[in-house]
Amino acid sequence: MAQDRPTAAELLAAVADFLREEATPALDRAEPRLGFQMRVAANSLAILEREARLGGAADAREHARLRTLLQRDGALEDLNRELARQLRTGERDERDTELMAHLEATIADKIAIANPKWR
Repeated sequence: MAQDRPTAAELLAAVADFLREEATPALDRAEPRLGFQMRVAANSLAILEREARLGGAADAREHARLRTLLQRDGALEDLNRELARQLRTGERDERDTELMAHLEATIADKIAIANPKWR
């Protein structure tokens, strides 16, 4: 079904654009509190659109880095749990350059989805 158009990402982007460009300005004039809530809704849809478009590849990159870092296979959630355990117990810390590179790349992918204008 992924080949169908419009894609989920395209639909989310279209709805977010409508809310941001047409609905929000009208609500700002009539009911400012609702205008604010509409901006929150539009921003939430924009995050969902970026996650639909970018999230799968970001997860795949994170998964690959974790398999290399931990030298084991497993589900992404399980590998993250193991990394958290290693951090809690002090087996890994900020002196581990591979760890820091992994964390920087993971955070960059998350920011690209959550708030790409941040950088």
